[in-house]
Amino acid sequence: MISVVEAKKRFSEIINRSAYSDCRIIITKRNRPVAAVINMEDLQSLEQSNKRKGLMEVIGKWQGFDELQDAIDNAVENRHLEGAGRDVSL
Repeated sequence: MISVVEAKKRFSEIINRSAYSDCRIIITKRNRPVAAVINMEDLQSLEQSNKRKGLMEVIGKWQGFDELQDAIDNAVENRHLEGAGRDVSL
């Protein structure tokens, strides 16, 4: 952790440490964490994670999704129980 004042003084060093290593730097103000400096790879991972969470949140709010999922699960199970399906000859 590093204070805002110290971060201003050492900005170039902080950027280089973060960019070229797995170092994550937490910046504090009055001894409370207020920001972080991370490398681009970590940022991309966070953004991908947020996209997945966002999709799951939308699905979770979709009325009737549980019933639809149950119907899909039942159809798949029945398909497996019945065998390969109908014979289609050309």
